[in-house]
Amino acid sequence: MNQTVTLADRKPVVLRPATRWSAFNLEEVLHYSDLLTMFALRDVKLRYRQTALGVIWVVFQPLLAAAIFLIIFNKVAQTPTDDISPFVFYYAGLMAYKSFENTVNKASMCMIGNAQLVAKVFFPRIILPVSTVLGSLLDFAVSAVVLAVLMLVFRVPPSPFLLLLPVWLLFLQLTALGLGFYFAALTVRYRDIQYALPVLVQFGLYATPVGFSVAFLLGKLPKALHFLVFLNPLTGLLDAFRWSVLGTPIYSWPIVIYGILASVALFVLGAMAFTQMEQSFADVI
Repeated sequence: MNQTVTLADRKPVVLRPATRWSAFNLEEVLHYSDLLTMFALRDVKLRYRQTALGVIWVVFQPLLAAAIFLIIFNKVAQTPTDDISPFVFYYAGLMAYKSFENTVNKASMCMIGNAQLVAKVFFPRIILPVSTVLGSLLDFAVSAVVLAVLMLVFRVPPSPFLLLLPVWLLFLQLTALGLGFYFAALTVRYRDIQYALPVLVQFGLYATPVGFSVAFLLGKLPKALHFLVFLNPLTGLLDAFRWSVLGTPIYSWPIVIYGILASVALFVLGAMAFTQMEQSFADVI
């Protein structure tokens, strides 16, 4: 038996302005989970629709980068790789950093890439940067399969702590999303950021322990600059990532704990900044 739903029976939707301390509204995001999934799948499809090699690029890019790192850091600089095959060592670090890099770059561009929707349709705007995570995770999954093959070829046994890998991936994505929230909001008003940010993120590849260990980096830097290494949350997270995959030693657990706390703080602060600036998006985008 069909029942007629009147306007009086519907639960009203109340829209309130964001407060100064508004951050990530998980309940609202879950309410729009279908829209979140649609945005995520759309971005994945658009990425490979007009590419001749498709998903092969996900495999080829980190392999090429690892080969370049092999020449620069192993053959030229002769950096130690903690008794791990250099190619596998570099690939694992690149795989983790690329996951972070992809989310930051995609999230920062998502608002101006969906300008028509942002200006005309109501939905939680924060869904757009969050939706970019799926594409990064899919790329990571493909890279993980390649890493497993490389470890088999180079006879690198997996670490007994491999099950902790999703934990470090989670905090890498939280760090990336926190930065992505902030730069996505800034890009709406300052379009120059879309050109400068990818360069800065690419530079970060050489400022974090991707092609070398934390101990090697600290050994080459003056002690007065060590605090810069410790302030970077990716230092501890990448160190822990390789420890979980390859069993390389952790330089300092306090640095890892700092990376975890910093990733959560960046996520919350980035969401708060995004929520505050979101109120003017439709006017300036």
